[in-house]
Amino acid sequence: MPELPEVEALAAYLRERAVGRRVERVEVSAISALKTYDPPPTAVDGCRLVDARRHGKFLDLVLSPADDHTAEIDELHLIVHLARAGWLHYRDPFGSAVPLKPGKGPIALRLRLEDGSGFDLTEAGTQKKLAVYLVTDPTQVPGVARLGPDALAVELPVFAERLRGRRAQVKGVLTDQEVLAGVGNAYSDEILHAARLSPFAITNRLSDAQMASLYEATREVLADAVARSVGQRAAELKGEKRSGLKVHARAGLPCPVCGETVREVSFVDSSLQYCPGCQTGGKPLADRRLSRLVR
Repeated sequence: MPELPEVEALAAYLRERAVGRRVERVEVSAISALKTYDPPPTAVDGCRLVDARRHGKFLDLVLSPADDHTAEIDELHLIVHLARAGWLHYRDPFGSAVPLKPGKGPIALRLRLEDGSGFDLTEAGTQKKLAVYLVTDPTQVPGVARLGPDALAVELPVFAERLRGRRAQVKGVLTDQEVLAGVGNAYSDEILHAARLSPFAITNRLSDAQMASLYEATREVLADAVARSVGQRAAELKGEKRSGLKVHARAGLPCPVCGETVREVSFVDSSLQYCPGCQTGGKPLADRRLSRLVR
């Protein structure tokens, strides 16, 4: 799933490549991906793209309505959540002017710009969860309205208060977007590894020193990932993300810090990876429900 660094990099890429251009038209292929209907998708036609922003893991394309659109709308926001298997593919130029056919292929939405460039939003797999919203205010998107403070902007006192406010395993709390916006499965594994904390540690039992270490790890891991990602082409971002990971998706490989074998705990629809040597005193976490490690 694209997380804070990748979405920030996509926003930066669009600010460089697309901001300032007018939208020729939007084509929706996967009707299920479009979560709003007023304004309709055609309201984007003729708008100028004036900014690209990020809210947690949501991408926000800010549009200035065309002159012939209603004067009651100051700006529109095309907001995208890429979910687990979605991605943005920038095309410059598009190879074909033929409109998309609804329900055909992995493309959910296509946005064409006046200069012949633009992008496709695609989603692989059978679980179609990519979501697109066209609104006049980002907070009209329920997921945006519920976001906690941004993981790169929050200060330590608020960070500690919000995490301790949820008595639960730190891995799950870090990825709760209402607690902290932007962190997902991959970077939570990396943050906990950098902080030398068990993913099963209970948040309200963390000492002040552990909480401070977790805060610094959050900022350092995310800031480093953003620095490596921004400036990359959209097509290169997934590879850049994988190249910087130390434990996530590396089960069975040696930890680059201590040499211990990275281990995995599997769940119904996800998994986590961790280093026993760095995070759990050398003891493996066999199962989240059965593990009796001292937190």
